[in-house]
Amino acid sequence: ARAVRGLLLDVSGVLYDSGADGGVPIAGSAEALRRIKAAGLKLQLCTNETQATRENFVKKLRALGFDISVAEVTAPAPAACRLLKERGLRPHLLVHDDLIPEFAEVDKTNPNCVVLGDAAENFTYANLNEAFRLLIGMEKPVLISLGKGRYYKETDGLKLDVGAYMKALEYACDVQAEVVGKPAKRFFESALAELGVPPEQ
Repeated sequence: ARAVRGLLLDVSGVLYDSGADGGVPIAGSAEALRRIKAAGLKLQLCTNETQATRENFVKKLRALGFDISVAEVTAPAPAACRLLKERGLRPHLLVHDDLIPEFAEVDKTNPNCVVLGDAAENFTYANLNEAFRLLIGMEKPVLISLGKGRYYKETDGLKLDVGAYMKALEYACDVQAEVVGKPAKRFFESALAELGVPPEQ
């Protein structure tokens, strides 16, 4: 068997439980991370976090006691930006306010696609209907979703995730969303490229 050189790790529910207060670390997780690094293994955190920029996400993790850098985080928004630029797509964003800076370099004039993230309080009827109208008015609707989770756990209970809203728009517009984020194969390929380790290792 080939020696393992790197690890891809989930974050929420593995390193910490998220919550409005910044969340709480899971017992032993910070120490486990230290031991992985001390053993000389490379690691990449794979998150579907779409309520914060990677910089702010890393700040939060560091405040919880995790020794992590921005380069060690693979998140859906940067992957989506690459996809948008490659295909000349101009997004209408239905995302969390704190995520908008990740799309600063992307042309958003006269949108020809919709990008959906975990918009939380921004998932209002008016905002969803605006996204619906844009999609239904396109000859070939393009819906890009930053993940497809059904729900997730925070310290105060379960919350509806982006997948529920993605399915609503898919159904209403008779369109198949392109998922950028876990569990999409492309997302993990991106994480491996950032890690610099082949899949078998």
